Amino acid sequence: MRNIKLIIEYDGKEFNGWQKQPTKLNIQGTIEQAIKNITGEEVDLTASGRTDAGVHAFGQVANFKTNSNIPVEKIPIALNSNLKKSIRVISAEEVDDRFHSRLTCKKKTYRYIINNSEFSSAIYRNLETHIPQKLNIEKMQIAVKYFEGEHDFKAFKASGTSSKSSVRTIYKAEVMQMPNNRIYIELTGNGFLYNMVRIIAGTLVDVGTEKIEPEDIKKIIESKDRNLSGKTLPPNGLYLLNVEYE
Repeated sequence: MRNIKLIIEYDGKEFNGWQKQPTKLNIQGTIEQAIKNITGEEVDLTASGRTDAGVHAFGQVANFKTNSNIPVEKIPIALNSNLKKSIRVISAEEVDDRFHSRLTCKKKTYRYIINNSEFSSAIYRNLETHIPQKLNIEKMQIAVKYFEGEHDFKAFKASGTSSKSSVRTIYKAEVMQMPNNRIYIELTGNGFLYNMVRIIAGTLVDVGTEKIEPEDIKKIIESKDRNLSGKTLPPNGLYLLNVEYE
């Protein structure tokens, strides 16, 4: 039996998240059906992590086991011909049987995109979050560095988190001013809690609007109190950028 690793890009706006659900359109179930169409097999497609409804990905990683002898280089072509255009399989490779997209993952990078123009975009409205109030990018760039390192991120997780521990390590945290009044918030870590990136982004917006100061981030982390952190920003601005393995 072969173990196939896929890298997948998707526009999440029409899907109810990654996870397979019987009555709602989802990414996992849609790709599993495409795999069945080309192999005749019912497979269990495992992702590096579940993305929520409306969240996008440039580099989601997933794997499945198959007895099919389709050449691995043909798999993306075959799958894409059976998928909606909002999902593209970018690459496929045969990997060691021990590879597991979630359990062997070492790092993930997420990007949150904010449109900080006066008016929202008609074209990109489902691909970014519009915040018209002018944000203080310099203060946000100072504040984001407080998230780097190993911390208990209890103040930045939504209720419903199944993880036993809320301790995570952020290896790199950046706020970048991009052309056309776009702001990118990028976080690379060993794992993320439910809604953690969206809550961190919301807290950084509080810094940008000067509701709180950059140094307040340290106090909020230490408090472990969700009531002190910012609101959860909408899912449409969030992207899973890439997933790294050793």
